[in-house]
Amino acid sequence: MADPDSVTRREVPLAAWATAVAEARDAAYTFFDWLTAVDQTDAPEDAGFDIVCHLMDPSTPTALRRVLLRTRVPEGAAVPSITGVFRGAAWHERETHEMFGVDFDGFDDGTGLGLRPLLLPDGFEGTPLRKSFVLAARASKPWPGAKEPGESEHTKPTGRRRVQAPGVPGPDWGPR
Repeated sequence: MADPDSVTRREVPLAAWATAVAEARDAAYTFFDWLTAVDQTDAPEDAGFDIVCHLMDPSTPTALRRVLLRTRVPEGAAVPSITGVFRGAAWHERETHEMFGVDFDGFDDGTGLGLRPLLLPDGFEGTPLRKSFVLAARASKPWPGAKEPGESEHTKPTGRRRVQAPGVPGPDWGPR
C-alpha cells in the first residue's frame, strides 16, 4: 500500500513546463493546489528561481496521490503560463509575478489585462519575497527597546526561573 503522505517529485525542463503540467492533469492529477517560486541564493553560479507546482489526484480517497513539479528559471527568463491548463493558476502566477518578479508567457485570466498587481499597494516598488529584497521598515526604523552592548540598566545577569511541566507544583509548595 502506498504511503498516504508520499509526494512524487518531478524535475521538468523549462521548455516543457506547461506540457508537463498538462500531462499530470491528464494522468488524473486534476486538483491544482498551489504554484510559487523559490528564491535560491545558495547557488550564485545558477542564479534564478525554482517554480514549484503542487497537484493532487482526488480520485484516490484512501491514499491521496500528489505530485510536485519543479522547473528552474534563470534570472530574467519567462515561464510558460499554465492558465490554459488550470484556470485557478492565474491567481498564483500573478502573486509569483508580483512577489518575485517572474514573468509568465501566455498568461490569460480571462480579463485581457495580463499580469498585474494583486496584493501590494499601489506604487509599491520591488519584489518583497526575494531574499535580496531589503524591507524598508527594518532598514530605516530602529527596533523598539534595542540597546547597544553595555547600555542596559541591569549590571548583574538575572537568573531564569526553572520551568516545570504544567500541573507540577513548584519546589516551595507544600510539605516535603
